Order: sequence, then structure tokens, then C-alpha cells
Amino acid sequence: MGSGKTTLGKALSLKKNVPFIDLDQYIEMKEGASVRRIFKDRGEIYFRKIESYYLSELLASQEDFVLAVGGGTPCFGNNMQLITDSTEMVVYLKYQPKSLAERLLQEKHLRPLIADIVDTDLEDFIRKHLFDRNPFYMQAKYHIPMDGLTDVEGLKAIERVIDAPKSSSI
Repeated sequence: MGSGKTTLGKALSLKKNVPFIDLDQYIEMKEGASVRRIFKDRGEIYFRKIESYYLSELLASQEDFVLAVGGGTPCFGNNMQLITDSTEMVVYLKYQPKSLAERLLQEKHLRPLIADIVDTDLEDFIRKHLFDRNPFYMQAKYHIPMDGLTDVEGLKAIERVIDAPKSSSI
């Protein structure tokens, strides 16, 4: 949530000349409604079910592509297992809660999970979610510390990881 997955994913896909897919945008296209609207009208449980369905659909149907998933995606059902079974190139863009809160304050209204949270409570909310989600995030093969990096620096860090020889340890 707010780590730059979509921004960096788009940039990476251009550099690697492969398609970029944002799972939330894919869901919106398939469902004909925004993620926010789906959350509001049908609830999070419904959203997580269709999210898993569309994730499976994408992973089964595409060859090389860059996929950005929502921050909660790896934490529900067998989503993380689906992702790690389909590729070794799973990257966790790791931020400290304070940095994420600063990044998310300006776009809170666009994110259903945090839209109604008081600004002063946002960092604690993020801290709790990161604590809960960390076991799933840690299953990613690569963890990139993003605090203090610009988008350009973050993209370079991702490229170093995915372009490294397979035998190297990062």
C-alpha cells in the first residue's frame, strides 16, 4: 500500500519491453466498477475472492509481464503461493511505517482501506498492517529497502536485483 508498485512497475515494464498489469486496474476493467465501489457495495470479503480469481487468471494466461498487486493481495487465500509458484522474481518494496504514512497522506481518499482513517492515526494503522502482513511479504525472494530512494533510484535497485546472475545472493 503506497510503496510505488504501480509507478515502478510501469517504468520497469517499459525498460524491459514487457506488458505491465496492475491487478486492481485489471479487476476494475473486468468488474466494471472501481475497487473503492466494490469495497463499498460488496465488502472486502467479496473483493478478496474476486482478487484471487483474477490473480489466478492472469498468472495462468500471461508469459512475461510485470504485475503490481495491492498490498493486501499476498495476504489472502493462497495468493502468495500462486505468485511465488509462477515466478522467482517476486520483489517486496520495503518501507518503514512513517515513510509510508507520509507517502499515503495525499492520496488517502483514493484508497478504500485507509480513506476513513484520521490522519494522525494513519502511521499506527500502517504499522499494524505491516506487522500482520510481514510474514507474507517476507516470502518474496527479493526485499528492497525503499526509504529515502527516489523513483529512479528505486527502479535501479529493482533492476539490479532482477538482472543479477541467478546464482548470486542478494
